[in-house]
Amino acid sequence: MKNTMDYKGYVGSIEFSESDGVFIGKVQNIRSLISYERANAFELIADFYGVVADYLDICEKEG
Repeated sequence: MKNTMDYKGYVGSIEFSESDGVFIGKVQNIRSLISYERANAFELIADFYGVVADYLDICEKEG
């Protein structure tokens, strides 16, 4: 079992909050704090892909 996932060269953490009953994670190895939280693993993966895509769009616009 992995505790990370990869997308477009970015690594995201995967954790489970038992007290909240949700999966949480953060994009690793970047200066910005980008986190995500979802009720199930499939939604968490989709959210991770989305935040990475948004981050790349912002980086492209800001140069």
